[in-house]
Amino acid sequence: MPITRNEPKAACFNKKAKLPYRLRINDFELAMRDVYDFFFDVNQSQLRKNLGRLDETVRPAIMSGLISDMLSASLASHSRALTINRFFNGHPDLVVKGKYANDSAMAGIHGVEVKSTRKKGGAVDTHGGRDQWFCVFVYKLDVKTEPAVNRKAMTFTEVYLGQVKQTDFRKNERGERGTRTATLAAAAMGRLRKSWIYLDT
Repeated sequence: MPITRNEPKAACFNKKAKLPYRLRINDFELAMRDVYDFFFDVNQSQLRKNLGRLDETVRPAIMSGLISDMLSASLASHSRALTINRFFNGHPDLVVKGKYANDSAMAGIHGVEVKSTRKKGGAVDTHGGRDQWFCVFVYKLDVKTEPAVNRKAMTFTEVYLGQVKQTDFRKNERGERGTRTATLAAAAMGRLRKSWIYLDT
């Protein structure tokens, strides 16, 4: 069975969503399409060589990081006011063009942080709570269909974008060797879900 090229569903976008920094619904649609095209091209090549899909050959955390980075880059390329934060591991992922010297901010407040996760509802771990515009893309993978060559392509099911505060996050306890993380508390997560951009559930 040949793999299929995934497409964002126009009917699943929230045309009434209030977006910051002159972002448009179309920016998100194009970013999702860019990621879909990437996986289609790569996986088509992988399967032609009898290799596994990229989705299945990387660890979940790496997959989420890869998708987040691609979405950030694509949103920056389509956005009118935002660009990639040039500070390595800086915050947020996207900053307002010209707001910071060389578009580089170690810990800026003008921009959008972009995350991706497989967790339905969009609860995602971060390295710490901040006052920020917070964008979460939720995606799903078909890991059950057999034979594996018949599996469906990676699919975005939810996108949220809302303004949150440092106090909206709860700290997650970890062991001695674990990295401490933070996640939006239930009330804040509920508010973020009301600021949905895309829902295909």
